[in-house]
Amino acid sequence: MKTMTLGKTGLIVTKPAFGALPIQRTERNEAVRILRRAYEGGIRYFDTANAYTDSEEKLGLALADVRGDIVISTKSMGRDHDTVAAHIQNSLEKLRTDYIDLFQFHQVSSWEEIDAGAMDAAQEALARGQIRHIGVTCHSIRFAEQAVASGRFETLQYPFSYLSSPEEFALVRSCLDAGMGFIAMKALAGGLLSNARAVHTFMGEQEGVAPIYGVQTMDELEQWLALAEEDPAMDDGLQAVIDADKAQLGGQFCRSCGYCMPCPQGIEIRNCARMDMLIRRSPWRPWFTPEWQAKMAKIETCLDCGRCKARCPYHLDTPKVLKYMLKDYREFYEAHKDEL
Repeated sequence: MKTMTLGKTGLIVTKPAFGALPIQRTERNEAVRILRRAYEGGIRYFDTANAYTDSEEKLGLALADVRGDIVISTKSMGRDHDTVAAHIQNSLEKLRTDYIDLFQFHQVSSWEEIDAGAMDAAQEALARGQIRHIGVTCHSIRFAEQAVASGRFETLQYPFSYLSSPEEFALVRSCLDAGMGFIAMKALAGGLLSNARAVHTFMGEQEGVAPIYGVQTMDELEQWLALAEEDPAMDDGLQAVIDADKAQLGGQFCRSCGYCMPCPQGIEIRNCARMDMLIRRSPWRPWFTPEWQAKMAKIETCLDCGRCKARCPYHLDTPKVLKYMLKDYREFYEAHKDEL
């Protein structure tokens, strides 16, 4: 399996890596079996987060005995000293380890979100050896650019796929030039991309990019392992798939950056516009509470005023995306309502 160095961290990670967000939806014993198979198949980089319910715990159960052979990154949405410190301790316990290779501040959109205390907590854990490197994840291109320029983080985790904009390709280059590790989340564009062969081949050509693929089932894992073993080269057929996807889907992938908000009708665009991914890649029941059904129903009040569309740095047709999401949400509900 291919490996790469994650920027100046010096961490050697496999390409691909295992994204452990979806595994929280998998029954514990099966999740452990999948994680163990990933290790046996050659994957040595596993990415999780404190917010992913029992994902860290499942990783600990499956891989504690091979801890020295793997790289683990986790994340905290804490924004103050005590919360970040508590999250780090909690992650260590759940992962059954005494160190975290890469600790990441999770889903940051502005400097104001991370106070000095939050960064101090991470630095203190770094000094104690509880964490070895500090990175950041975000969905905002503007903050991502600032994070790279700041030199405060060793890695950036950001949505990246062959649907990405020229600005996002430039962001990857900026990371490479700065010696900053670039971790590609949503390599399948939140589920929009269905040709794993094309995705794998594209990612294989991206210098300095560590792709993370969310895995929920053994079949999904075996597909990525088989592709890693074969490692197909780009050809005219795969390029045609990529070109067709870019033409058809390039305007549908919401990164949840929030620049489109506030909506004059009160629609929570940043989550509603990616609801298809949320209900399929994380536990889905919390998204079907009466509160969330009411939030999604607000899409029906959309004025088509165009404000969100004009603000979107990715040039999405946001009203069109929202209407699709509402239709898909209701179809999913009808198919699963007996399980609520």
